[in-house]
Amino acid sequence: MGNEKSKDSKMMDMLHGPLLGKMLQVAMPFAVSSILQQLFISIDVAVVGRFASSEALAAVGANTFLINLLINLFVGISVGANAVIAMAIGARDRHRVRNAVGTTCVIAIVCSLLLLIIGLTFAPTILRWMATPQEILSDATTYLRVYFLGVPFFIVFNFGAAILRSKGDTRRPLYMLLAAGVVNTLCCLLFVIVLHWSVAGVAAATGLANVFSASCMICVLRHESGPFRLQATRLHVDRQSLRRILVIGIPTGVQSMLFSFSNVFVQTGINSYGAAAIAGSSVEQNFEYYCYFLMSAFTGTAVTFVGQNYGAGLIDRCKRVFWLSMACGALFCLAGNLLFHSERGFFLWLFTADPDVTAFARERLSDVLIFQWIAASYEISAACLRGLGHSLEPTLIAIFGTCVFRLGWIFFYCPSHPGFNHLMAVYPISWILTGVLMLTAYAITLRQVAAQHRA
Repeated sequence: MGNEKSKDSKMMDMLHGPLLGKMLQVAMPFAVSSILQQLFISIDVAVVGRFASSEALAAVGANTFLINLLINLFVGISVGANAVIAMAIGARDRHRVRNAVGTTCVIAIVCSLLLLIIGLTFAPTILRWMATPQEILSDATTYLRVYFLGVPFFIVFNFGAAILRSKGDTRRPLYMLLAAGVVNTLCCLLFVIVLHWSVAGVAAATGLANVFSASCMICVLRHESGPFRLQATRLHVDRQSLRRILVIGIPTGVQSMLFSFSNVFVQTGINSYGAAAIAGSSVEQNFEYYCYFLMSAFTGTAVTFVGQNYGAGLIDRCKRVFWLSMACGALFCLAGNLLFHSERGFFLWLFTADPDVTAFARERLSDVLIFQWIAASYEISAACLRGLGHSLEPTLIAIFGTCVFRLGWIFFYCPSHPGFNHLMAVYPISWILTGVLMLTAYAITLRQVAAQHRA
């Protein structure tokens, strides 16, 4: 890997020198890339809310958690690929890198096909189970069916981005998404304003943008150097790489999937307040996602930096990565929380002029968004655990803190305490609970890893 590294100008040295500057170089393009992916959905919401109807806006919003539920398992597996490739780079094992990259590409293809089948077959039925109001059910189903035609390309792009991130390259995925964002915006405006395709138009625009970004990613990987190059002869499954990727990736994906599953129940509670509540939550969630991506950029960065340094046996450096990631993740997220909350009048105006929708969005901004930075306590510590090769522990903690607890809140607390604000309180309380448990698990695991390294 030493000679290869000198040939690859995009390979970052994460094992030597100051950390903060390098981490920011990785995290900032990562954050912008994630924000651009969310921007596709925000454009859908804004265009529908401004140029279609509040019912169409609610139809798009009713699908948010369901879409996340179905794709998060597969996106989580890409985190496993990122960690495994990063460890191989840190160990300077060129053969392991090549095997992990080839296996990752095969997994991406299989996951894409599975997700397409699952989404088209089962998603409309789940919308009915979620008690989606009858007046928006038809539009919600249409949006979902069209949207999932482009999801395989979304998965391919994310697995390709995981390969590039493992060596510190987050800029090229950003450039691809910038171009895809232009495609999405132009198509969305054309399909909705000119052709009047409403929800089908915004879903089709997002799908075309996903096709574009996936095509760019495939082209880039085909021209990579050394073990990172995508070639047909390298598309095979290495059992050891597959096992390592799945051991880290499946718990990560299951955690995200169950997290979204619990939010489906929260969405069911929101649905009970009517279309205005659904639309208002949909608008506000855009701001939550943007702030979350400012934080999650450092979770992805932590996985990569901890993975490489752990692979090289640099445990003290792994500790510094944790503290820097925690500080940066919480502070960047808090800055976003304060911005959207203080300027909520302007940001809400961009999406809707309906006073009922705005009222629900404002309430969620005050009850949920302003406390979101607390989630860094468990997001960053869980990412560092995965970089150390421990994925089961953070998954179990997250399942309890953000899934079991939220379901208990909805089924036992909310019936005796009606009101939208009581429903929304489940988010900050679950963040605090999960954060305390995850930080404790990280401290215990790190102590064990350090002892093993000294031995």
